[in-house]
Amino acid sequence: MVPSAPRAGPRQMALDLALPESLARDDFLEAACNAEALKLVESWPDWPARVVALVGPPGAGKSHLGAIWADLSGARRLAARDLAGTAPADALATGALLLEDAGPKTSEVSLFHLINAAKEEDAFVLITAREAPVAWGVGLKDLASRLRALPAVTLAEPEDGLLRAVLVKLFADRQLLVDSEVVEFLARRMERSLDAARRLVAAIDREALETGRRLTRPLAAQVLDRVMQPNLI
Repeated sequence: MVPSAPRAGPRQMALDLALPESLARDDFLEAACNAEALKLVESWPDWPARVVALVGPPGAGKSHLGAIWADLSGARRLAARDLAGTAPADALATGALLLEDAGPKTSEVSLFHLINAAKEEDAFVLITAREAPVAWGVGLKDLASRLRALPAVTLAEPEDGLLRAVLVKLFADRQLLVDSEVVEFLARRMERSLDAARRLVAAIDREALETGRRLTRPLAAQVLDRVMQPNLI
């Protein structure tokens, strides 16, 4: 069967009407790549230390796991970029803090004081980051020693089963029905990351809306080639 050509005519303006992604525990897709991180989150408060780090690339599930932990612990959520303007006592007011997207640009002095305060006040801190804290190359020696001692759990690359499940969920979040053939085609050829899956599904949805085409394998292949530039197998 010859794939149908894109429909000629003007493209429509597409509005992104995807529902906000649910960060509830029941909506977290468990897999081998995130099992250790999920175990850490759900084992709270029986942690190996008062401050721990959750490491992984964009879209790996750090925010979802952080939200699950915040719900369990009653933690306050704070972006690492705002740490410098927040007193440790305020940050730890609930006895638990989710410090999100930390890294080399996070205020070293503020982070040092936060870690010390957490230990002194028996509070808990979950730090999410793209890179392991020991790799940040901080200049403050006392902070560097604390980061070296920090327990860290890393989210691994998603396996095939999880990637397929995430694609199906992302399409469903946009109220799109997709054939298993399309999901398999994408999963075998796309960049192997959950962030890539989100970007790809959004691009396919937008292309279908703008052109008025059905969500078929030819459409998916066209978007995949243009947006993801994969290494085909």
